Amino acid sequence: MLELPEAAVMASQLSQTLTGKVIASAAANTSPHKLTWYFGDPAAYNTLLAGRRVDGAHAVAGNVELLMGDARLLLQDGVSLRYLTPDQKLPPRHQLHLQFEDGSALVGVVQMYGGISAFIDGENQNPYYLVAKEKPSPLTDAFNEAYFASLCECKNFAKLSAKAFLATEQRIPGLGNGVLQDILWNAGIHPKRKMGTLSESELAGMYRSLKGTLAAMAQAGGRDIEHDLFGNPGGYACVLSKNTAAMPCLKCGSGIKKEAYLGGSVYYCEGCQKL
Repeated sequence: MLELPEAAVMASQLSQTLTGKVIASAAANTSPHKLTWYFGDPAAYNTLLAGRRVDGAHAVAGNVELLMGDARLLLQDGVSLRYLTPDQKLPPRHQLHLQFEDGSALVGVVQMYGGISAFIDGENQNPYYLVAKEKPSPLTDAFNEAYFASLCECKNFAKLSAKAFLATEQRIPGLGNGVLQDILWNAGIHPKRKMGTLSESELAGMYRSLKGTLAAMAQAGGRDIEHDLFGNPGGYACVLSKNTAAMPCLKCGSGIKKEAYLGGSVYYCEGCQKL
């Protein structure tokens, strides 16, 4: 699923590829999917979007948003986007299809779950969307040491695990369980470690790792377990992921462990990341 670095890459590719194109038709919910949610009536998306010119795209935390005058198309969570040239066929099942006047297309396919929202700017008052727009991204200078320190003043900070602190309660929108693994590995912090047990130097190391790891992922075109607008895997090789579980750690050679924790899997090196 898209998280901060992939959303940044995808938004850049969408801007470069789609800006100036005019939407000939828009279709949503053609293949019903129980865990796809829409803003408003998907049957009305064609009326809202057809005839509009794409002005660009930007990342909103772990989401991407297409800009078309005062209209917006927000793609959230598990929506896999693909750009198709006129000679490429549509997938048999899809939840979003934008057909452009030049014959190219943008297709969205929801895997596990995802959100597709077409609306006029200002209409969407979803709190998750609004928070994602308001908070600074770790990929920007606004997310600095002082801002990170302010996050450490949250309620029950000392009792939170490192995973809970970084990836829950929309403290850092777009930072999810996927990118979390390498951030904590680079910082040498176990995902279950309580934040109250971290020293000042460890907190500083977490901040540096958060900024540096996410920047490296974005600069490499996203993680190698995700795909970009054209179906290519990202160039950042994840140290900790489903593909490296039980393999030796690149730093110390200890085994990489996988455990279920807080509604998902966590990966860690039993040598480098002591609990």
